[in-house]
Amino acid sequence: MANLMAKSPCEGLLPVEFDGVVLRELSMATVTSITPFKGQEKKSSKALEAALGLLMPKANWAAENEGARAIWFGQGRILLIGADAPEALNGCAAMTDQSDAWIMIQLEGPASRDVLARLVPIDFRRSAFELEQTARTMLQHMSVSITRVGDDAFQIMAFRSMAATCVHELEIAMKVVAARDTY
Repeated sequence: MANLMAKSPCEGLLPVEFDGVVLRELSMATVTSITPFKGQEKKSSKALEAALGLLMPKANWAAENEGARAIWFGQGRILLIGADAPEALNGCAAMTDQSDAWIMIQLEGPASRDVLARLVPIDFRRSAFELEQTARTMLQHMSVSITRVGDDAFQIMAFRSMAATCVHELEIAMKVVAARDTY
């Protein structure tokens, strides 16, 4: 019988660093997709707030409280990361465990926006993409979610099956940006 071992999707790929820009994998113990049933949005938001101190984020926003993060993930849907879905959501929202479906990586450093600008069709200037703002978008040919979590820090979520490709694309962009600064 085969002896299977759990592995990180980015094992052996990360961390990488070029010219002060770092790309590293973040741990995501629990990820739950939450979609309130029609007419149950307020009840779902109140259940989330009572249990975790989080409101359902509005479109293109995320919220964090004591290690739990709620990320807008499309019309009427959020991802809850780092906490179990509250029992009070039973009956008012559809919930699906997504823990093994995604990777979460963090890109940070002074030139992180320049790296993203090479790959993503979004304006990441501080005035255009605020702290805790999130977007579902494309990184090259991959569907991703990007959330600004710090002054020069972005969390990127991609499908687990695209981990190597996502890291490769970001690493190439990091090298190009770093090389640009050497001339």
